[in-house]
Amino acid sequence: MLLARARPQVSLFRSLTLADIVLLVGAAILAVPTMFQVGEFNWTTEQGGHGPIVLATGLWLLWREIKTSPAERKPGNLVIGILGLGILLSIYCLARITGILEIEALAMYGALIVGAYMLFGGAFIRSIWFPLIYLALALPPPDSVVAAVTQPIKIAISEWAVTLLYALGYPIASSGVTIQIAQYELLVAAACAGLNSIISLSAICLFYGYLRHRTNFAAFVMIALAVIPIAVFSNFIRVLILILITYYLGESAGQGFLHDFAGLTMFSAALLAVFVIDSIFTRLLHLRSAKAAQ
Repeated sequence: MLLARARPQVSLFRSLTLADIVLLVGAAILAVPTMFQVGEFNWTTEQGGHGPIVLATGLWLLWREIKTSPAERKPGNLVIGILGLGILLSIYCLARITGILEIEALAMYGALIVGAYMLFGGAFIRSIWFPLIYLALALPPPDSVVAAVTQPIKIAISEWAVTLLYALGYPIASSGVTIQIAQYELLVAAACAGLNSIISLSAICLFYGYLRHRTNFAAFVMIALAVIPIAVFSNFIRVLILILITYYLGESAGQGFLHDFAGLTMFSAALLAVFVIDSIFTRLLHLRSAKAAQ
């Protein structure tokens, strides 16, 4: 009787050379100043408040995937690695000189991934693809992307809210993202336009979906696709609530504690909606599997 010999666990750092250690030290020198600035200027804002949570959970998930990855770990193509590092480090230096933190952070992160490719190869990088994508959500998006995403969402939410309330008899009108109701004028800012909740919800739900449905790609995609419409609809409800609070209780009430409370409430409701959709979808899959087995 032949017994299969267990494959020994290969340590990630077993075969590191002096050159590899120098590369890791260089990666730390590259990443620490940039991440310090990201924490200081982005994570302290409402738009980037989810960053520390994404970073902590992403590093945990990355380490978990690294330990369990069956992919072979061997150095990647040196020419591709040097070329990629050259391009990304050039972009990094230019962005750091000009003070464009968003481009600097993305170039830094790309350089770290290329460095990992040079150390451990493409097969290993592909095996840990999700933590790498997930960690990118901790970085600030470029301002041009923010403007391109938020502007149509802000305009659409403003128009929907005004149309509904006008049909209900409220004295309301809008011009772009500015809403006039009675004697009050409101501006639908980026915080009420869906971007913050889209990014935060996407991060949380992708993390949840990957852990829960790692082997079920259809369920994972369903959760990812449900995030954006739920976030936009929840922000539409939030804007409606804030307009009505301002109309009945005054501008100070609409911009004070009730503003933050409405945001927290709608975010919680949106997150709950994602979990409910996932539960229904999972139950339907189980019923379908049970019928197919009969």
